[in-house]
Amino acid sequence: MDPGRDIVTEGGPIQEDVSKHAQNLQDDPIFSVGGDLAFNWGYGGNGARVVLTGGHLSGVDRNDDNTHGLGNHFACNPLTGKALDPQSAVLWPHEISVIQNRGSPTKVQGTDYGTGAKYISGPVYGNYAIFVSGEASSFPPPGHMLDIEIDVLPRLKFFSTEL
Repeated sequence: MDPGRDIVTEGGPIQEDVSKHAQNLQDDPIFSVGGDLAFNWGYGGNGARVVLTGGHLSGVDRNDDNTHGLGNHFACNPLTGKALDPQSAVLWPHEISVIQNRGSPTKVQGTDYGTGAKYISGPVYGNYAIFVSGEASSFPPPGHMLDIEIDVLPRLKFFSTEL
């Protein structure tokens, strides 16, 4: 997760599209908390790959199992993303949690989690797609076909003064 704890957006989302049939929004790890997008939130012996700043963000040395988002792991080195020991590698990963207060058990979406006894399976809330732009002030509406834009830089020629 190195370098970790990066807040990568400012001002919250410019657009959110949620189905009118969506359920469980009250504890959804993305839609219930708001704020800015943060990547690789390492804390104590834990980490989460994607979180929002409107939720609880544990202090760097606080081992409270209380930052929830996408791509979570308890009992790991948050700078490398590796489990503290072989047993922790199978016990404590969990892909998608829900927003909750610390404590046991830990509610997660679906069944993609380790063998630790503290996990409780819950429904999978839906699909998440996150797009980040340094320049956009709007985003195409649902159903719009997206294009990929690639900036090509000239190749550096070695042993030559030309670019």
